[in-house]
Amino acid sequence: MGGAVFWHWWALGGLLVIVEAFAPGYMFLWFGAAAGLVGLLLVIWPELGLSFQLLMYACLLMLCAFGWRWYQRVRPVVTDQPDLNRRGAQYVGRRFGLVAPIVNGRGRIEVGDSSWAVAGPDLPAGRIVEVTGVEGAVLQVRPATPERKPQAPVEEREQATPA
Repeated sequence: MGGAVFWHWWALGGLLVIVEAFAPGYMFLWFGAAAGLVGLLLVIWPELGLSFQLLMYACLLMLCAFGWRWYQRVRPVVTDQPDLNRRGAQYVGRRFGLVAPIVNGRGRIEVGDSSWAVAGPDLPAGRIVEVTGVEGAVLQVRPATPERKPQAPVEEREQATPA
């Protein structure tokens, strides 16, 4: 016979799927799926030569990998936390106090237990800034405008003022 037998391909496919469990990223999954499909093809057509098996493996691998990419583009994952793995993007729109002044366009803020580099106009330490964007690991900020407290209705203000 000279070529691989179906169970060789299935063993390779199983091994690659196990590797995917330890190195997730979906690529080893498609290597394993293609190997499993070649094994299935050999069950149906056992006299295929090794060169044709390798050619089928390469074609099925590309079909699986590009098919998955196409599927992800057509049906993107919808989540209630789109910025979960983009930590800096979670802070856009939030306000923080400067712990180090912004000098020559660079300063620092503290967010929880971490410190972030910020870029923006020169401002003194302690000033409240609003995060407007993220460039790499640097948060883009601008001076925050003071929040206005809602005023009480007119009747309540008139009653509160002494006559």
